[in-house]
Amino acid sequence: MDHDLISATEACRLLGISSATLYAYVSRGLLQSRPGPDHRSRCYRRQEVERLAQKRRAGRGAARGAAQSLDRGLPVLETQISLIQPDGPYYRGLSAIAAARGGATLEDVARRLWDCGSDDPFTAPLALHWPASVAGFAGDTTLPALERTLAAMPLLGLEVRHSFSLAASVRREIAALLLRQNAALLLGRPPSTAPVHRQIAEAWLPGNDEFSELVRASLVLCAEHELNVSAFAARVVASTGAHLHATVCSGLAALSGPRHGGATVRAHALIAAGSDEIAARWQRGDDLPGFGHVLYPDGDPRAAELLAMLRRQHGHSAALGELDELIARAGTVSGLHPNLDFSLAALCRLHALPVTSATVIFASGRLAGWLAHALEQQAQDRLIRPRAQYTGLRP
Repeated sequence: MDHDLISATEACRLLGISSATLYAYVSRGLLQSRPGPDHRSRCYRRQEVERLAQKRRAGRGAARGAAQSLDRGLPVLETQISLIQPDGPYYRGLSAIAAARGGATLEDVARRLWDCGSDDPFTAPLALHWPASVAGFAGDTTLPALERTLAAMPLLGLEVRHSFSLAASVRREIAALLLRQNAALLLGRPPSTAPVHRQIAEAWLPGNDEFSELVRASLVLCAEHELNVSAFAARVVASTGAHLHATVCSGLAALSGPRHGGATVRAHALIAAGSDEIAARWQRGDDLPGFGHVLYPDGDPRAAELLAMLRRQHGHSAALGELDELIARAGTVSGLHPNLDFSLAALCRLHALPVTSATVIFASGRLAGWLAHALEQQAQDRLIRPRAQYTGLRP
């Protein structure tokens, strides 16, 4: 057995629970089991078990509970922006799944997330060319999309006269400007007033209305997901009073990590490897990129919605058959369901797009949520500054 894998008996001992409780933890998605050496027993990753045991101990004391709250533990702040439920996220009370099905655009959900009311920040004039400070590289598609965007954002912030204005209407107009600038930079194209999903679809598969619909729904489903890593990073920066262009940079920087935005790249690699790789990865204790979500133990509804759209459009293709085979194999071996990263990677795979295209879709959509958190945090006018529990060498 792999040295990192332990038996059910050992897992129960470390957690101080019965075998029935252990199986209940697995069914709730708190732990993942893997086939044992005799293919009848189950084993568990020691790190996951020890992490869960630590959370259980933390829950017995307020101070220790607070120390663990930054890893999807106790809530750390209040928000009116989004709520995560078993049937998916809700944007100020509106189901993201219902919005995607109902034809909402990214701009529609951005207005809702930003609490615009009857105001429409997207009616503000937009310069359809880049300023001289970024014109030399903003359209250079030989540069990676995230890095190109990260390089341009601070310079574009210098072009905004009222970037530190406290007026809500001004901040929302800057947010609308950023939504468009971000999409254009990620695509390596000039700014445009066209809906973001149209900009992306025309850049990659012009004239394909079915693909445009897939992109539209993907952007809506990606728009917001509470205090994920990039949203929290943007919120912390916004709490300092930094302008919105700076908060976008922090979100993009967090997204560049392999455990966040890079998850779609890893999921794409697993799809390319095929279903035969699933059992081998799981048997040796590796994870399955694109499968499982701690907040959706019964399956990610966002992924289910996007995969349903893909099946309606590609139902008889061999490529979709391979994807379904891989999903079924992963379910049999691990009990895990596809998450949003997998569905975005699948979209790119079925349309023969570069693997980085999934990251562009994710970053274009999630910007709406980052900006919503930045606007809410700045309206509260309160610095985010948690305390740390020192565990090092005492003086």
